[in-house]
Amino acid sequence: MSARAKSGNVRTFKRVAALAGAGLLALGVVSCSSTGGAPEQSGDGAGGGTVDTPRMTIAMITHEVPGDSFWDLIRKGAEAAAKKDNVELRYSNDPEAPNQANLVQSAVDSDVDGIAVTLAKPDAMKAAIGAAEAKNIPVVAFNAGMDAWKPLGVKEYFGQDGRIAGQGVGDRLRAEGATKSICIIQEQGHVDLEARCAGVKETFPATEILNVNGKDMPSVESTITAKLQQDPSIDYIVALGAPFALTAVQSAKNAGSTAKIGTFDTNAALVEAIQGGTVQWAVDQQPYLQGYLAVDSLWLYLSNGNVIGGGQPTLTGPAFIDKSNIDAVAEYAKGGTR
Repeated sequence: MSARAKSGNVRTFKRVAALAGAGLLALGVVSCSSTGGAPEQSGDGAGGGTVDTPRMTIAMITHEVPGDSFWDLIRKGAEAAAKKDNVELRYSNDPEAPNQANLVQSAVDSDVDGIAVTLAKPDAMKAAIGAAEAKNIPVVAFNAGMDAWKPLGVKEYFGQDGRIAGQGVGDRLRAEGATKSICIIQEQGHVDLEARCAGVKETFPATEILNVNGKDMPSVESTITAKLQQDPSIDYIVALGAPFALTAVQSAKNAGSTAKIGTFDTNAALVEAIQGGTVQWAVDQQPYLQGYLAVDSLWLYLSNGNVIGGGQPTLTGPAFIDKSNIDAVAEYAKGGTR
């Protein structure tokens, strides 16, 4: 008997916990399946978790873009939870929304026990999520889709509020004496990225949005370089991911610009950049935690009827990381979990 079948009527349970908050704390690639769209298995796959609940299968489907190390952190968190919870984790990804939706539908067709999904472009995911609900397959969302998960009928959401995070960045730009910034969006139409830059503009209106092709890093570098050469008054660059911040460092050098650089999200190289002073700060949304909670919440729901959040999103960020607290994160970044 599958874990979903065994859980029977747990979908009638009330939400039992609320883990939501707001504000910034001081700290707190295209890779589809090789089997024609069916999710790929990742994680340890040995079936030797630390719990004694029945083996269950959870599909995690994201909009990961090749080369973005952010998703390595998501997957490590998901794999840690899967190992603990005796879960077979099937991970698949595609940055093109229709293809991502097809991966969700493939997971539904394979009768997985639960689905964890990112909602970067929610409208494209509606039909596939509806198909999961029609088969009583619980769905949780994480990382992207803060304003979309509830209308889509998703049970829980884990991530940061992009707009609030952006507002905090705008406040910081003002406090640091910035006069003009660019906010770099690496994927147009991505709801969370758009929300971040919108938040920056709300609290720091002297912000211009610069769209780049995040799938082509040489193009990203040349586009930022050209913008800085065109407008020497830009004194702050806000990137929305660690790889793009590190590319912006090179772009500033290319353009002979003294613009400072801040970013959303971290990786080991970004931590070193903060330590070295080439990047001023990062806004951390704890991707490892997002991946972990997405899997663990489905296990809790399927095995015990628990629903986290009390009908509200469970916030994993945002928090500023800078030179004042980077050493507390650096050790974990070296281990590949921050």
